[in-house]
Amino acid sequence: MVRHILIVTGLLAVAFAGWWYWASRPDIAKLDITKVQGTRPTITAPRPQMIPTIAVAEAVGWAGSAAPRPAAGLRVNEFARGLDHPRWMYRLPNGDVLVSETNSPPRDVGGITGLVMGYLMKRGGAAVPSANRITLLRDADGDGVAELKTPLITGLNSPLGMALVGTTLYIANTDALVRVPFTPGQTRITATPETVVRYPGGGNHWARNVIANADGTRLYVAVGSSSNIGENGLDKEENRACILEVDPATKKFRIFASGLRNPQGLAFEPVSKRLWTTVNERDMLGSDLAPDYMTAVEVGDYFGWPHSYWGGYVDKRVEVLRPDLLEYAKRPDYALGPHTASLGLTFAADAKLGPRFASGAFVGQHGSWNRLPVSGYKVVYIPFNSFGFPEKAAKPVDVLGGFLDAKGRAQGRPVAVITDRTGALLVTDDVGNRIWRVAAK
Repeated sequence: MVRHILIVTGLLAVAFAGWWYWASRPDIAKLDITKVQGTRPTITAPRPQMIPTIAVAEAVGWAGSAAPRPAAGLRVNEFARGLDHPRWMYRLPNGDVLVSETNSPPRDVGGITGLVMGYLMKRGGAAVPSANRITLLRDADGDGVAELKTPLITGLNSPLGMALVGTTLYIANTDALVRVPFTPGQTRITATPETVVRYPGGGNHWARNVIANADGTRLYVAVGSSSNIGENGLDKEENRACILEVDPATKKFRIFASGLRNPQGLAFEPVSKRLWTTVNERDMLGSDLAPDYMTAVEVGDYFGWPHSYWGGYVDKRVEVLRPDLLEYAKRPDYALGPHTASLGLTFAADAKLGPRFASGAFVGQHGSWNRLPVSGYKVVYIPFNSFGFPEKAAKPVDVLGGFLDAKGRAQGRPVAVITDRTGALLVTDDVGNRIWRVAAK
């Protein structure tokens, strides 16, 4: 009897070891990433994973005079340094630049998920407490370096996006859109923020962006999902994975567009005046799926999350399937590649980087944590046509690279992109704790 028990136990152990080896093997991309970019990306069969591929570049920071590598015809310098996990930026009418020094609120996640998340955040340079402030940067002499760096407002709750409407500054905290009186030129805000609307905070995707329409009568707030594919229950995703339209006068909001797993960048395209966003898609379908994307969004649009991706490809892992929603799932306008973590978005309307970068969009790609080989870790440019959409055959053009060193470690990770008052491009780097400025030679 004992012998039989030992044999069965041994067989079970071997079977478990075999299963673990199969389940934990990293998934390696079978396609060049350019095949999963553009207006018509290649969408392969999914390769679902029980254990995700973990391949985040180790954050080491910049050593000595090391700096990112700009495209030909461009140069780069430090606009500001010594920041605390800088994420987002906003340029004021007087040329001052606001930067949110921020991070995720404290996470209370236990078990294996918590261990994996903690490991990824530490390795990727994100395991730091949130400074919870917005800092003002001023380059008064126009030499491309901010000589003034001063806290504008503190005591916020994981703030990210900012928008100025008249003499009111709106700030997107993780759990609420707030506002304070502010006049450009001020270097300190002491007023207590007034809550405009509340929405769900924290979760896997904690960062909230905000943008105002041309006359300031509406604000649009990007709110990411709490999970990968709604695995914690869709009741936990109410007013998430969407863009909210806020009426600041009545302090009410409605869902403007939905089915967006984690929208981040928000910008109005200068020709068509359409609102565009960058979106981070789902994980654990393999290194070739699903592509992050940028797309125009209009009222009532639905982009499929969590039930489908890229305009109708069903995700069979979702607990409750909704085939009735497939006909409503809108296909995004442009694929940015799988797992690139495309965040920052700005259009080239007032950029002065030469004719090559005169009509299109700049995107900051923070970089993958679960793809082999890694993707992102750069700033790219997507050419647009005269109708305000990406050129059909265009692929992303590298604008700023070199964030990974020769050993594949992250010297920095780009996040937000905006133009400064001279037409140069500013890029936040939350691992290097600085802002880079890219200008024409």
